[in-house]
Amino acid sequence: MHDETHHGDLLVILRHAPHGSSWLREGLDAALVAAAFERRVTLLFLGEGALALLEGQGVGPMGQKGTAPTLAMLEMYDIDRLLVEERALRDYGLDASMLLLPARPVGATEMAEELAAHSLVLNF
Repeated sequence: MHDETHHGDLLVILRHAPHGSSWLREGLDAALVAAAFERRVTLLFLGEGALALLEGQGVGPMGQKGTAPTLAMLEMYDIDRLLVEERALRDYGLDASMLLLPARPVGATEMAEELAAHSLVLNF
């Protein structure tokens, strides 16, 4: 169990694939806004959200913007705490070395600890 709590810090859960809806982009935008207001932000890529971390994301159907440019901005906003669901990586046949950004794989126990440790959680 984590001894460290993240009171006032924000956990943003990203559960949607890069294309097909605007949920992922909206979650990333919320994270950037929070970081601009000096909140410490952790991103958790859950389920289909893990696909956002794959290299080579392009424009989606009907000109829908890709998320790679937004992901590239995370470092500029000091968002460096990236977590990805281990099960999602397995389900999609991925491993951490295939990801665009260094995200730490986490299992169910650690995800529960992260949820408990953050006083603010946004789910996209």
